[in-house]
Amino acid sequence: MSASGSPGTAALLLDTKCTLGEGATWCAQTGHFYWTDIEGARLWRYDPRDCSNMSWHMPERLATFALCADPRYLLLGLATHLAFFELATGETRRIIDVEAGLNTRVNDGRCDRQGRFVFGTKDEGAPLQAIGGFYRLGHDLSLERLPLPAPAISNSIAFSPDGATMYYCDSPTREIRACDYRADGSIANDRLFTRLTDATGEPDGSTVDRDGGLWNAQWGGRRVVRYGPDGMETERVDVPTAQPSCVALGGTQLDTLYITSARCDLDAAALANDPHAGGVFIATLGRRGLPEPVFQGAPA
Repeated sequence: MSASGSPGTAALLLDTKCTLGEGATWCAQTGHFYWTDIEGARLWRYDPRDCSNMSWHMPERLATFALCADPRYLLLGLATHLAFFELATGETRRIIDVEAGLNTRVNDGRCDRQGRFVFGTKDEGAPLQAIGGFYRLGHDLSLERLPLPAPAISNSIAFSPDGATMYYCDSPTREIRACDYRADGSIANDRLFTRLTDATGEPDGSTVDRDGGLWNAQWGGRRVVRYGPDGMETERVDVPTAQPSCVALGGTQLDTLYITSARCDLDAAALANDPHAGGVFIATLGRRGLPEPVFQGAPA
C-alpha cells in the first residue's frame, strides 16, 4: 500500500491500528522504516520497495529502540530494561534494568551523534508526577543519569546536526527544552527552546532535518510542527488523526516524513470519527533529513 501527502497534509500509509504507535525510525542502510506499538508489545518494519510490512512480538512493552552499528541488531528500550535484539532470530539479550523499584517505564529515546543511546522514562501512576529521568547508555554498555529535570513523560529527544544541542521535553509542560551537549557527554545551559501556543496538543516525538529544524509530533493536536534553530515555527503538517506521536525523515532522498499515531485514550465515538488512528502517515517535504545515528556498542 502506498500514499503521498499533498503539501501541508499527511496521508495514510499503513492502517495498522497500533494502540500506541511510537519510535518512528528510518534505516538508511537497509531502506526500512521501523516503529513500535508500545502497548501492543510489537516491533514493526515496513519496506517501501514492495510495500510489505512485518512485525515481531516483544517480551514486554517496547517503548523505544535504536539502530546499531552491527546491522544484525537493534538496541531495545523495553518497559523495564534495555536489551539487544537480533533481527534474524528474534532473540533478546538483556543489558541493564532501568529505574527498578519506581513505578515508571522507559519512554522516548534517540542516539546522539557519538553513537550513545539517550532516553527518558515516564511515570505510570495517576496523577502523573515528575519522577522519571533522562539517561545515556555508553559504548561500553554503562548507564548514567543525565543532569536534567525529572520528567513526568519524557519525549522529543533529538540532536542538532552538529550534535552540540540536545532537545527534550516533559510533555505535560507543553514546552520543548534545549541544552548544550558536548562530545565528552557533559551538558550545560539548559534552556527553553519553544512553548506550544495552540490551544490543544502536547509535544511528543521529534527528529531534526539537515538544516537544523526540529520536527515535532504534537499529541492531541493533529499536527507536526517544524521549529527553526531559534525555536520559531516555520512549517506545519496537518495529520488526519488525533494523536500523532513520533516522526522520522526517510525515503531515498530523506524527504519523506513518516508519522506514527495512537488509538489509546480515544473512546468509541472518537474512534468512529478517527478510523485510521494508530496508523502510519506520510508527507513529502521540501526539506531533507539526516541518516539516523546508530548505537556504537555491541553485545559481548
